[in-house]
Amino acid sequence: MMRRGLIRRWTCDESGVSAIEFAMLAPVLILFYMGMTEFCQGFMAQKRMGHVSAMVADLVAQEEMVTPSAIDDIFDIGGLIMKPFPTATLNQRVSSVSRTSGAARIDWSRGDGMTARGKGSTITLPADLIEDGQSVIVAEVTYDYDSAADYLMPGLTRFSHTYYLRPRTVDKTTCAAC
Repeated sequence: MMRRGLIRRWTCDESGVSAIEFAMLAPVLILFYMGMTEFCQGFMAQKRMGHVSAMVADLVAQEEMVTPSAIDDIFDIGGLIMKPFPTATLNQRVSSVSRTSGAARIDWSRGDGMTARGKGSTITLPADLIEDGQSVIVAEVTYDYDSAADYLMPGLTRFSHTYYLRPRTVDKTTCAAC
């Protein structure tokens, strides 16, 4: 008879239900919070990398003529835009492309962490971007994002972005030593 009362008392006691529910939900909520934080960090790195490609194309397109040292300085600015993210895996390339006889060809190219494209080589541009006799500045950027929480996003995630911008003050931006 005493045992029956003890069991009834335990089964009817609801004083620890909140603690048990919290113990079951807390790991899921913590994991969800950490995942969202990591997603936001990756998204911010990807957005900054996109800003780098736009900035490189914009600064080069504003000039009539650029030098290799000026382009290297522009690449350094790209590294500053990526802060506070590490820049060791930031790779940049800028090229001037002209369309002649229907083919888009490289006039000059310079890279930082990426191999410069060969002068005269062809490149595929989006349809109707430029017509024969026109040129465009092409800025390409890649960034390998390494998650701080490797158990959520193991390995590297490679972001890449290509930005196209017409020269602003001349028909074609030149670089004699590139």
